[in-house]
Amino acid sequence: MTFAYLFARFPSLTQTFCFREVEEMSRQMGAMPIWSLRYPDDFSEDCPVELAARTRYLPDRDQLKQMFCSTRAMLGDFPLSVIWQVKRWGEKKGKYRLYEAAWLGRELKEQGITHVHTHFAGIGARTAWWMSKFYGISYSFTGHANDMFCSNDDPLLLQDLVDQSSFVVTVSDFSREWLLIQCPDSSAKIHRIYNGMESRCLPASGAKTLPPKIVSVGRLITKKGFQYLVEACALLRDSGLDFHCEIIGNGPLEDDLRYQIQQLRLDDCVELAGALPWQEVNSRLNASSVFVLPCVSDDGGGMDNLPTVILEAMNAALPVVSTRLAAVPEMVDEGITGFLVDECDASALADAVGHILKMPDCGQAIGRAGKDYAEKKFSVVQTVSSLMSLIKQSL
Repeated sequence: MTFAYLFARFPSLTQTFCFREVEEMSRQMGAMPIWSLRYPDDFSEDCPVELAARTRYLPDRDQLKQMFCSTRAMLGDFPLSVIWQVKRWGEKKGKYRLYEAAWLGRELKEQGITHVHTHFAGIGARTAWWMSKFYGISYSFTGHANDMFCSNDDPLLLQDLVDQSSFVVTVSDFSREWLLIQCPDSSAKIHRIYNGMESRCLPASGAKTLPPKIVSVGRLITKKGFQYLVEACALLRDSGLDFHCEIIGNGPLEDDLRYQIQQLRLDDCVELAGALPWQEVNSRLNASSVFVLPCVSDDGGGMDNLPTVILEAMNAALPVVSTRLAAVPEMVDEGITGFLVDECDASALADAVGHILKMPDCGQAIGRAGKDYAEKKFSVVQTVSSLMSLIKQSL
């Protein structure tokens, strides 16, 4: 095996799509090495044990810093060309990417690894960029959302990462078109491959709860638009509908959302459930009547692209209500698998959700159509096969 995966943090609770991809890639291609730059703060218990056991981690930042504290410390352990680059870079931002690349590249060369694939145009991709400079190990990466859409002050720009890569994957047509505008000279190596979904059987019928449940899942941050869901719930309550809304996840806006819920007197019908293991999330999806994700773009240009949680809801045969943001229309077929509304429009959101709650048979039919649609378009077997073909061309 001359190919390895590289992650910034693995396995992470918020990146179930990563270990789903690695698991299927291992099935199709054979067990490849998995490297993680850091141990995740949100270690996912849902990750298959075999993948977690196969993951190797770099020394921590203090250990790396000590290794590269002086030329004398590096002599004999690293090529002179690498030592020169590290010393030349000095204390500039991103120095740890050089340390990681120097250490990990040496390990990968000894293992015979010639190509790495990483997720996100972030620290993993930047470490891979330096490994390509130091050791000639080629790389590719999958860009997702804010890792591409939002600018930062790192010396290595998105353009640099794309230029040096063997290929780049984006997870939607929307983000591919966006990246083509940013990097027109690299159009031939920018590909769209959706995040894959592993189809699963539904529980026996009759599992839905009463009153009907509205469910949403995501970090409690601006771009998820949860404040508009809470506002929509107030409108639904005032219209006389009986329901329970559960928002699963945690994040910096938790206090603000709790205050909003209290101010609107929704404590008896809107619940912030906190972060839950993915198995429990699936159980709650199965017990719900409609999935809602009112995502919006934030002031810094951040936004969701292809929210994986919408795929999970479709896999659970739930009708989906979301917004016409980014690649969401590539997932939700308007009127067939769900409903889309404009961003920041709580009234329209309430109307769409209310329509489903008032017509449960219609909602179930939409949910079944969504599951069929997702299985055909987002099968992890198909998406990983497409990625594997690109990787093999780079070996």
